[in-house]
Amino acid sequence: MSSSDHIVFIVDDDDRIREALCELLGAAGLSAVAFGSATEYIEFSKPDLPACLILDVELPDINGLELQRRIACGDHTPIIFITGHGDIPSSVRAIKAGAVDFLTKPFSGDNLLAAIHTAFAQDDAARRERADLNRLRQRFACLTPREREVLPLVVSGLLNKQAAAELGISETTLQIHRSKIMHKMAAESLAELVRMAGKLAVPFSRFRHV
Repeated sequence: MSSSDHIVFIVDDDDRIREALCELLGAAGLSAVAFGSATEYIEFSKPDLPACLILDVELPDINGLELQRRIACGDHTPIIFITGHGDIPSSVRAIKAGAVDFLTKPFSGDNLLAAIHTAFAQDDAARRERADLNRLRQRFACLTPREREVLPLVVSGLLNKQAAAELGISETTLQIHRSKIMHKMAAESLAELVRMAGKLAVPFSRFRHV
């Protein structure tokens, strides 16, 4: 991983800690941006790059655990907590909420770098997943209203004849819709179409073929 394609955000109110972390990451060939408060981090216009957040638990404005809670609902950057006052309940809470690691100061540079690379890998995977989902949504948006009615029936396992009966159309017409759906969704098999429908949260029909 190079400094040009990944970035580390640091939020710690201790100037010395921020400087030391920036030096450590710079020596490892990683780009870093440091902030003295959670508010500064929130307001910063972040580049569209895989990243991780090194976050102190105790901050002057917003507690690190509270910041984790606030950003949990979005596509947030993986978090590595650091603290000089670590306790088991806080670490358990942070990890359960998705934190990559919870390091107590003083921690080793090797342990921090290992956690950073784990966080990068998580963010890379999450970004790929979001990109795949966006492509599926774009394909789904190309379906006609009728094709969107046919899709749940097809992926629920109904035979063409059964699906056609549910919609009051001929089996031939149903087959045409099904073929167009497969083409527009770029699905090479029914199994792949079923997986796509699952990712898109397409509701499966309750009328299943037995």
